[in-house]
Amino acid sequence: MLTINVVTLFPECFAAPLAVSIPGRAAAAGLVRYRVVQLRDYTHDKHRTVDDAPYGGGAGMVLKPEPFFEAVEDLRAGPPIVLLSARGKPFTHEAAVRYAVGRELTLLCGHYKDVDQRVADGLGAEEVSIGDFVLSGGEPAAQCVIDAVVRLLPGALGDHESAATDSHYDGLLAPPSYTRPPEYRGMPVPDVLLSGDHERIAAWRAAEAERLTRARRPDLWAKLEDRG
Repeated sequence: MLTINVVTLFPECFAAPLAVSIPGRAAAAGLVRYRVVQLRDYTHDKHRTVDDAPYGGGAGMVLKPEPFFEAVEDLRAGPPIVLLSARGKPFTHEAAVRYAVGRELTLLCGHYKDVDQRVADGLGAEEVSIGDFVLSGGEPAAQCVIDAVVRLLPGALGDHESAATDSHYDGLLAPPSYTRPPEYRGMPVPDVLLSGDHERIAAWRAAEAERLTRARRPDLWAKLEDRG
């Protein structure tokens, strides 16, 4: 079983997302357990202070290191520890796979302007970003990471092919999908998908995956070409 720890100022953000769909079913099946803790529980003043002004001046408030350290120590959390950060390395399918095959994953959610750098340095945390944009806090990013990881756990999806045909699984974007009706508002389903010829369908999907990856994600296509 994979244990996912979340340290956050807003535990209520996780109650519904972790109880429904694949994350909820995986927990019910005993594939994963979630431990979501309130960062303020690891403060020691009457105001439960978690932030302070940045050294060197500047706008915004910075989350203090002490509560994060004490939370991780209380959880007895081992690696990997992930700090969701806009300056982190991009979160990828490969990272999701690495987290999914482990026994424990700890996610630290920042808020306000920033998190004291000693949190990442002292806890050996990976700084991870889900995209080139800034969120109000790490909670939405942590939910994305959890969903991406949990759906890879054996038994979380109905069958392995559901994940194996997703975008990024083999480095390509997924081809387009269609379902009934065969024509809608003048837009027909490609004839090949209605042909029943599985070899032709597989070839069409492979070609479409390559076409879309070249057009929309030349960075991914370049990586595939570099591999050989």
